[in-house]
Amino acid sequence: MEQYYKLHRVKELADNDEDFIKTLAEAFLEEVPEDAERLKKAVAEKDYETAYQAAHKMKPTIDLFELGVLDTLIEVQDWGKFRKTDMDITNQLAIVIKAVDNTIAELKSDFNI
Repeated sequence: MEQYYKLHRVKELADNDEDFIKTLAEAFLEEVPEDAERLKKAVAEKDYETAYQAAHKMKPTIDLFELGVLDTLIEVQDWGKFRKTDMDITNQLAIVIKAVDNTIAELKSDFNI
């Protein structure tokens, strides 16, 4: 439990309410995978605006669950925001996606979802 993510801030936000913590985990599993797929597609297609929007939307949740890749996600977001056409962002994207994928699997296991 909590190898790829941390629940410290989630528990603080939920005031240690286990049902609410599970609800937040379920929200992560509903929202983040969809946003991550949108982000991957946008980067592959060099759709800067969509990449910016998807990364920006993911930031609060990635930060709340402390995946450890917030700064890397911000790099991807800024790639889109500032249309950094001369920059290859695929390595940073891969780091974020791996962290998200690992967290998805771990949350599903930890919360029996």
